[in-house]
Amino acid sequence: MKKGYNIQILRERRKLLRRKGTIAEKCLWQYVRKNKLGVKFYRQYSVQNYILDFYCPRYRIAIELDGKYHEDKEVILDDAARTKFLESHNIVVVRFKNKEVLGNIGRVLNEIKIYLYPPS
Repeated sequence: MKKGYNIQILRERRKLLRRKGTIAEKCLWQYVRKNKLGVKFYRQYSVQNYILDFYCPRYRIAIELDGKYHEDKEVILDDAARTKFLESHNIVVVRFKNKEVLGNIGRVLNEIKIYLYPPS
């Protein structure tokens, strides 16, 4: 993990990612924005050098959506390092494939709700 991250560069990168989000990101955002699940989510949220697809600070949950790009061996290793870093900061990382979001948003939302509101 590089210590010298530039806040302005991250801010610009987050803006770009919001504008050019994937169809799956735009789809999920419609279901989690404006407290629709009962908690606040942010889209393209920074934790040091990392930009998370979605983040719920109240429960410290990051939701990451993975497309074909994430099937590359090097990217898989990068994702694992990223997850390890986030977990070391007490952030739970939940990953879904883009096709899961687009193919069965109900199941994805139910799984997210389990992290937000675990059964007693």
